Amino acid sequence: MAEHLPVMPAEVLDALAIVPDGVYVDGTFGRGGHSREILARLDGTGRLLALDKDAAALSSIEASLLREDGRFELVQSSFARLAELCELRGWTGKVAGVLLDLGVSSPQLDEAERGFSFLRDGPLDMRMDTNQGPTAAEWLATVDEAELARVLREYGEERFAGRIARAVVARRPLLTTGQLVAVIEAAVPTREKNKHPATRSFQAIRIAINRELEELREVLKQAVEVLRPGGRLTVISFHSLEDRIVKRFIRDCHKGAMQPPHLPPLVEHRPTLRAVGRAQMPGRAETAANPRSRSAVLRVAERLSA
Repeated sequence: MAEHLPVMPAEVLDALAIVPDGVYVDGTFGRGGHSREILARLDGTGRLLALDKDAAALSSIEASLLREDGRFELVQSSFARLAELCELRGWTGKVAGVLLDLGVSSPQLDEAERGFSFLRDGPLDMRMDTNQGPTAAEWLATVDEAELARVLREYGEERFAGRIARAVVARRPLLTTGQLVAVIEAAVPTREKNKHPATRSFQAIRIAINRELEELREVLKQAVEVLRPGGRLTVISFHSLEDRIVKRFIRDCHKGAMQPPHLPPLVEHRPTLRAVGRAQMPGRAETAANPRSRSAVLRVAERLSA
């Protein structure tokens, strides 16, 4: 099983511009790599709230060790509850940094029973929180063929979405990842170089059943509410759909949402965020040591004064 390594740890810490007495939120705890680094830079008055939907993350050895630190709190929750959780702690408008490390962690990919990996046969689950919502198998058993094709096309950017959707509907119910992979492999007529034919479909189905893009849009809006002036929003994305949402959100918060040029602005736009530097990618040394980091994109924005 691969060790779960935090992605771009040095770049993330630079991006957060940590102040020792600040309060921070790690929206995706995983196995605590980023949380550990943040805590190491806080003084006795600093605080870190970490969130994760996955119960396995909360019961990990890493979580147990970090809980011994009185400055640290770990909550099982979607980061889409960011504003609510900060309000409960009196942190609205006071947070010095929010970190979102999107995607699937190495432990989730490596555990066949979680159903995230097309390389390991296991139950077709794919839920980040195994106590919430339908499994991938349950969703695939009832989803309309046209809706499945849309999901594969939009969330997976899969050019054979229609073929795969027809094949899935014809062969369902599918109960294991191996069964789904076999259907996809039979439906896809050509292969992309160095890419498994099930990669895009597994990504799309995972995104759909976990509402990943909807929750990303929700947490980005809430981050603006909870950050203090000068606070940093730091987001690591792993595919173009996520990165596009983050990039456009930061742009719109700074310049205002795009609207037809012939219409006058409804209200005067007040910038709330500004981009800090350009998008960053992992260096060669990191991708060699941690191949799963190679698609990562880091974007940073700073909260402007209200």
